[in-house]
Amino acid sequence: MSPSPASMNDPRAPASYSWEATNEEVAARYGLPVDTIVRFDLNTSPVPPALVARLLAKGRFETSLSEYPPSDYRRLVAAAATAYGVPSKEILVGAGADEILDLAAKAFLREGDQAVIPSPSYVMYRVLTEQRRAQPVAVPRLGTEAGRAIDRTAVRSAARTAALVWLCNPNNPTARLEPEGLIEGLLGDLAADAAADGRAAPIVVLDEAYGEFVGASLVGLRAAYPRLVVVRTASKAYALAGLRVGFAIARRETLALIEPYRPPGSVSTVSVTIVTEALGQRDVLAANLARVEGERARLADGLRAAGWQPEPSVTNFLLVPFEDADRAATVAETLLKEGLVPRTFPADHPLAHCLRLTVRDPAENERLLAAARTAETNR
Repeated sequence: MSPSPASMNDPRAPASYSWEATNEEVAARYGLPVDTIVRFDLNTSPVPPALVARLLAKGRFETSLSEYPPSDYRRLVAAAATAYGVPSKEILVGAGADEILDLAAKAFLREGDQAVIPSPSYVMYRVLTEQRRAQPVAVPRLGTEAGRAIDRTAVRSAARTAALVWLCNPNNPTARLEPEGLIEGLLGDLAADAAADGRAAPIVVLDEAYGEFVGASLVGLRAAYPRLVVVRTASKAYALAGLRVGFAIARRETLALIEPYRPPGSVSTVSVTIVTEALGQRDVLAANLARVEGERARLADGLRAAGWQPEPSVTNFLLVPFEDADRAATVAETLLKEGLVPRTFPADHPLAHCLRLTVRDPAENERLLAAARTAETNR
């Protein structure tokens, strides 16, 4: 259930990747009705906010469905500027956070460049780096006793020859928030090293896709570190993943380097209309955050009662370690036979002994808990 490079004839070409099995594929493999499949692997919400149905029923969008939305996404940008507390001129809209990450890779990575990734982290950082024929430099995170935090010293050292540093806070897939002051200190390190070496500091892409779950952002650090690009999204806490809307927030001069790579209409007029309204309704966000917080605690308690040991989480998912990769694979197969799709990790991944599980609604979470109890009973 993760990207995997496929062999290609041309050694100069970037690797190709395969993505998660669809509901239909899972259902066919295990002989299950497709409507019984539940995605615990995608970190999405079980239902969208009620405003979606209301706006769709009205059928009045930013433009007619036969037309493109305004290429500057003016109303959406204004709503995002208010929500994130930044000037409109420092926001760029994309088709989900993934397109924003892709635009950053296109703007700042050239063939042969290095990009530092504190690992494990979001797999797309490696994918996008490789697609630019650049070199991903994985820097292992600290251990569980240190909260799987970034190894500041090691990242600083690796970044000395890098064009870009990918950061994720809170981090996916570890579900942890970096210690207070760590990222700010790291940015200071990178700036100091660049000044000492007489070169430009590396671009730092700080992915805050799960930022709303902790009610905090480091977007203000762009004042002291001009080459910081912060990424936000409507997919996670706003429960609007299917609309594919994300944002880059950066100093005007940095954003200007990304803009030439932005397609003029990658976000639909329906998405623009709904996300604009959602960003302006704080109760929509608050309701989903409250739901996730309550269900996350209940799910974690239930998994512990079943004999599993989920790690601490500040996000809408849990990371659950097992004694080894074989046991994680066995448990994953047990869940899949019940139509419950966990996030697994390749055998060479540092989290190969873990499963990542999305916090879903009470009924779906109950199915997961029942399967967990079955998996432990049948050991």
